[in-house]
Amino acid sequence: MGMALVVEDDPHLRSLVGTVLEEALDDQIVACDSAEAAVALLDECGGDLDIMVTDIELAGAMTGLELAAIARRRFPTLIVIVTSCRTRPDAMPDNTSFLPKPWCPLDLIQRAQR
Repeated sequence: MGMALVVEDDPHLRSLVGTVLEEALDDQIVACDSAEAAVALLDECGGDLDIMVTDIELAGAMTGLELAAIARRRFPTLIVIVTSCRTRPDAMPDNTSFLPKPWCPLDLIQRAQR
């Protein structure tokens, strides 16, 4: 069993993403609402993570794009999915996937299993 990190400031979406990933991947879910909290989790258990799903706009000062860039630098094999209700950002960190909101669970599962 692997681990998935869900970074989303909306508690309902955070729960939904966690449930979808837990069911589809059989991963243990760790979740938080800010990039700052996610960086602390990366420091603690980043090597155990299989996937990270983050919204772009989060609680705190750091964005999900900044978090994605940090995660990719530290853990090059980590699957990173960035979501947003806005259009795809011009500058995405290398080897990250963009999933526009609203998404359906099957879209998330397909990106996670790549």
